[in-house]
Amino acid sequence: MPKRSVMSLPLLAVPLLAVSFCSFAALCVLQRAPMADLLVYRAEGTAVSHGSDLYGFTVTEWRLPATYPPFAAVLFVPTTWIPVPALKAAFLAVNALLLTGLVALSARLASRTLPLPVLCTATALAVWLEPVFQTLLFGQINLAVTCLVLWDLTRPPRTRPAVRPTGRATGLALGLAAGIKLTPAIFIAYLFLRGRRREAATATAAFLGTVLLGAVLLPSATAEFWTARLYDTGRVGKAWIVDNQSLQGMIARALHDPAPGLAWAVPAAAVGTAGLWLAVRAGARAERYGVLLTALTALLVSPISWSHHWVWCVPFLAVLLAEDRVRLAALTAALFTARTLWLVPHEGDRDLRLPWWEQPLASPYPLLGLALLGTATFVTQRSRRIPAGAAQPSERISSASTIR
Repeated sequence: MPKRSVMSLPLLAVPLLAVSFCSFAALCVLQRAPMADLLVYRAEGTAVSHGSDLYGFTVTEWRLPATYPPFAAVLFVPTTWIPVPALKAAFLAVNALLLTGLVALSARLASRTLPLPVLCTATALAVWLEPVFQTLLFGQINLAVTCLVLWDLTRPPRTRPAVRPTGRATGLALGLAAGIKLTPAIFIAYLFLRGRRREAATATAAFLGTVLLGAVLLPSATAEFWTARLYDTGRVGKAWIVDNQSLQGMIARALHDPAPGLAWAVPAAAVGTAGLWLAVRAGARAERYGVLLTALTALLVSPISWSHHWVWCVPFLAVLLAEDRVRLAALTAALFTARTLWLVPHEGDRDLRLPWWEQPLASPYPLLGLALLGTATFVTQRSRRIPAGAAQPSERISSASTIR
């Protein structure tokens, strides 16, 4: 590439990033986006500040309740300190920084370091991936939670001469993430099964610390959440609507049954067991595969995985691009940009009456997740048939590249 073109990249990348976020902000203003989830967080912070019932209110025209543990509600108290318009602007700005951080952490997961122009360009494009777009639109905290998990799982350990790697207390941020939104707790199981017992113990202690802090500050709400609200998944939302891109949502729509029961529970148990097993085996070869498969497993088996929970598409795309799987990355990016789930009829209960040919359009993310787990199973079985000591395909390719 000519020197002038290389020097112009930073000049183009930063304006592209600014245009991307300004376009999104303008779209929010024109559509009068309410950032509904942000309003729920603010209401939770208000309930904590005023000592009112944390799980007894609903807000917005959709009558949204509080669904996170009490510890998360305590963290939301600062959202009550500024007016709503300023809060929305601040949340968008913070999420923009978090998205930049997620792109950088995704590159680190893929063992890459991004130059600033590439980082800005990738962030500008990532805004328009449907899960990221919805996260920004709703004022969600998915980017923060995912960054906590990835920051913890991708930190390189410190080493000292003649001493084993010590590193920092890896697991702390993961435990905090689990204390905010529960689903990251599956990564604690992953660490334990991978034999990283110290890190799993640190994460567990951090998670229990969030529960204890919630119990000290909000004893009544803590008792209510852990004994009742946690198991009332219907309170979070209807599991059968297209917004829910989990295994349960896909099965409910396919069977035209709002409560699939065992028809979902049995496959979910099987997928959860197989997914963690595959993640542990894959993680032994390359940590990035184990992390991504664990995330996919969590998204699939969770009773509800709203489409914006799939912000894990960002690190997945980063790994594909780092391994030069450009076509697959392009197809995956297209799937997460196409928004087919919003194109099928979904007003009222029409989600439950979709014909067979619209089912794949209504459930693109769980179908992709199952396909990836199936591919991982095939690769794992194939690698077991390769004789001990024989070079793996990736090793042969690497050797050939080195020779050239």
